[in-house]
Amino acid sequence: MTRPASATPVRGDIVGKDIGAERGTRARVARLILEHGPVTAAALGERLGLTPAAVRRHLDALLAEGMIEPRTARPRGQRGRGRPAKMFAITDAGRSAFVHAYDDLAGSALRFLAERLGGEAVSEFARAQVSGLVGRLDALMREVPAEQRVRVLAEALSTEGYAASATETGKGGEQLCQHHCPVAHVAAQFPQLCEAETEAFARLLGTPVQRLATIANGDGVCTTHVSSHALAVRHARTDLSSTSTSKESGR
Repeated sequence: MTRPASATPVRGDIVGKDIGAERGTRARVARLILEHGPVTAAALGERLGLTPAAVRRHLDALLAEGMIEPRTARPRGQRGRGRPAKMFAITDAGRSAFVHAYDDLAGSALRFLAERLGGEAVSEFARAQVSGLVGRLDALMREVPAEQRVRVLAEALSTEGYAASATETGKGGEQLCQHHCPVAHVAAQFPQLCEAETEAFARLLGTPVQRLATIANGDGVCTTHVSSHALAVRHARTDLSSTSTSKESGR
């Protein structure tokens, strides 16, 4: 006999739903640490609307699984007093849980390409891979004000699994951070993938960019410095003026 739909759920049903909800929340905690870490337990609770006890339960489980690791960071402005804030960061094992499959196949294919046609063929392949991103965003970027382009690019990268964010540096520029890289293991063997991506960023943003760190190189986050658009324009005008002066003096 089947239980009527209106019947009260049995204990097994309740436990199953609780376990599913628990795992779902834990996955959200891990994802948040991946995207915004290192982060404190208090910040996690605030973002997810969880009690301190609930946050601690999920953090303990993730620590036991080796998905995250504790770190200490003294708050800004604090000079030797008080206890350093405990923060949590994603581990390599935790990041690998979010990595897409087929890394080995992709690596083998690129090694075959490099052996048969050389390193330049790998570079051409890398540029072809990011050309899709450029094609999708090129027209949009022309319509977006220069000061909003990094944020728009970060949002586009996040939709493709890179967990990206944009922050101002306070020195007239911005930083584009990618907290996750689906191709990190392959890019570690073939840096042409990162180089092509950096070139694409400069083209889309219309300003010079500089890659400061990459997950593929062992850093926790892929970090790209984006020069201020206004500063880039001033430099371009200065270079143009210098070129014109040189030509006139050479006559």
